[in-house]
Amino acid sequence: MRPGYDESPINALPPVIWLLVLPMIASEIVFGLGQIGLIGGAQGIGLRLNALEMTAYYPQLPLRMWEARIFSARAAARVLTYPFIHGSVTHALFVIVFTLALGKMVAEQFRPWAVIALFFGAAVGGAAVYTLFFAISGLPVEPLIGGYPAVYGLVGAFTFLLWVRLGIEHANRMRAFTLIGMLLAFQLVFGLLFGNAGYSWIAEIAGFVFGFLLCFVLVPGGWARAMAALRRR
Repeated sequence: MRPGYDESPINALPPVIWLLVLPMIASEIVFGLGQIGLIGGAQGIGLRLNALEMTAYYPQLPLRMWEARIFSARAAARVLTYPFIHGSVTHALFVIVFTLALGKMVAEQFRPWAVIALFFGAAVGGAAVYTLFFAISGLPVEPLIGGYPAVYGLVGAFTFLLWVRLGIEHANRMRAFTLIGMLLAFQLVFGLLFGNAGYSWIAEIAGFVFGFLLCFVLVPGGWARAMAALRRR
């Protein structure tokens, strides 16, 4: 057999990426089976709503815990669970596709534990900034659901990799931010057309920033590369 003919035509995904997306896929399968009545009986149609009630992140929760001087591990865990349950199949599909595509590129350059740290670091950072926005503004905000803040963290990591490569090539580093610019423009147009933008974009932008900044400590030599690039300016 000629070399390469026995290789799979589909590039294998790093296991760490499957570890992140399989809970999303499994939950959507469960919700779908419940929707058609195969599991959960008469209550199956409400499985998604029940899951959202248990996992969504409410920015009011940490403020209430602070005011009452109490700590609830169950409430605090929502900052880690909200990326895995989505409001609809379409919502989940977009997050899964972005996680698979961006996650593969990032995981090829990062160690597995660093990818997990990026994903959850962006989710936690996005939720923290979202909570701060709510505390300062006092505006009514919807709970955070779904993996977009975490996905934007992967966008931030991908941007960092491009930023470093462009610096090595002595090219314009601002080109590295093209992807985030396109995503934000798409989100703006989508929000204007359908009028349901809300304030969750704050958590998503914060997720991008946290993902980008975390690379300075998660990528081997990331900080040194950044300092060397700044010195060359």
